[in-house]
Amino acid sequence: MRTVTFGMNISIDGYCDHTAFSPDQEVHDYFTQMMDEVDLIFFGRVMYELMFPYWADVAKNKSGTADEIRFAQKLTAIERVVVSRSLHSTDDKTRIVRSDPSKELLRLKQQPGKKISVDSLSMLAELIEADLIDEFNLVVHPVMIGKGRRLLDVANLNQNLNLKLNDTILFKSGSVALHYLKR
Repeated sequence: MRTVTFGMNISIDGYCDHTAFSPDQEVHDYFTQMMDEVDLIFFGRVMYELMFPYWADVAKNKSGTADEIRFAQKLTAIERVVVSRSLHSTDDKTRIVRSDPSKELLRLKQQPGKKISVDSLSMLAELIEADLIDEFNLVVHPVMIGKGRRLLDVANLNQNLNLKLNDTILFKSGSVALHYLKR
């Protein structure tokens, strides 16, 4: 069975607003290296629309720093699934799923392949409750935002999810990567 991993940038006060962070080369390289183990990204619509077409344009036009271009090229090369009832079309590497994200992720998890990366705050609690997330990769940035979406903003878990810290990386910027495994 494939491993499902969740990764997210987060502020010290628990917010996940991508516009509030300025990832440096080390953080970009960290996420780029994580994608070496991934062959499918499972998006919610909001996160998909934040990531694409922005990173696709960076990859195509080479319109960023060297580390941003490497990240963009790696990201756009991976097959994607986006869960959405309102999205009408996507690029050729992305398939739209209209309902039941837990059922679809379980189906994908049972297929052979590398890791599946989940990139969605809106579905996170549902996927945790369905026992589908195996790893959490959080990069905590040294900033307090005080507004926006939190990691589990829209839902409550029915029970605690106990995790085991597997690894930490301290970046020169003061950001910290925390890699947790489900117990």
